[in-house]
Amino acid sequence: MPQLEVDGAALTYDDEGPRDGGGVPLVFVHGWTANRHRWDHQTAHFSASRRVIRLDLRGHGGSTGAGVRTIRHLADDVLALLDHLEVERFVLIGHSMGGMIAQTIALAHPERVERMVLVNSIGRMAYNRGRGLLMAASTLVPYKLFVATNIQRAFAPGHPREEVRAYVRSSADTPREVVMTLYGAMRAFDVLDRAGEIRTPTLMIHGYHDIQLPVRQMLRMAKAYPDATVRILDAGHELPVEKPAELTAAIDAFVTVPSAAGTAS
Repeated sequence: MPQLEVDGAALTYDDEGPRDGGGVPLVFVHGWTANRHRWDHQTAHFSASRRVIRLDLRGHGGSTGAGVRTIRHLADDVLALLDHLEVERFVLIGHSMGGMIAQTIALAHPERVERMVLVNSIGRMAYNRGRGLLMAASTLVPYKLFVATNIQRAFAPGHPREEVRAYVRSSADTPREVVMTLYGAMRAFDVLDRAGEIRTPTLMIHGYHDIQLPVRQMLRMAKAYPDATVRILDAGHELPVEKPAELTAAIDAFVTVPSAAGTAS
């Protein structure tokens, strides 16, 4: 897999699909403790007809690098990769923390973002008491137990156990220092008061059973966006792998057919 050296990290990425396909490239950004393979279903679908770019964020998957303390730093990594690939304008699709990165880019460079899709993401971190206690206990329990608890909570009840275990194992490969430092970066993330500045047409698609980033927090953000379309699916926090076909279809409809401003559910 190709890699790009950026500010002390080697970023592993995929750049697939025809350069002369319909529309600007699609750029997929994964979430906390995940990797670019969260987007396997979407990449397989879209790369048949258009250019698709996805990466492992620093310290995740096949990328090296230490944790960073701001979401803006991760956004700069993504932009450095796109500049390297000579991609000026694009559609951004971000899951969870990846959605925070997407919003950061849309605020800093609105002229480059044609459309944006936020999957299980929000504009300001606000943990409930249970989530706060779990994170506070993170330094007191074995790291793999901490990761397992977080990942198991991310899936809606009834998701196949063996698949959940596979994602637990994958997430536990992310170095603890990276995971905990980026937890601090997410806690500090807050663009909710600037949401009205994001005029990029945006699809916000969320799992009804998401207890990591509850749907009500996303709806609060959606109200502030000038051009937001909302979809809520019967899933938890891991929409890319819980409902891959439904998510792909929703993205496809949004990025290929012009949509009017407004909110639907």
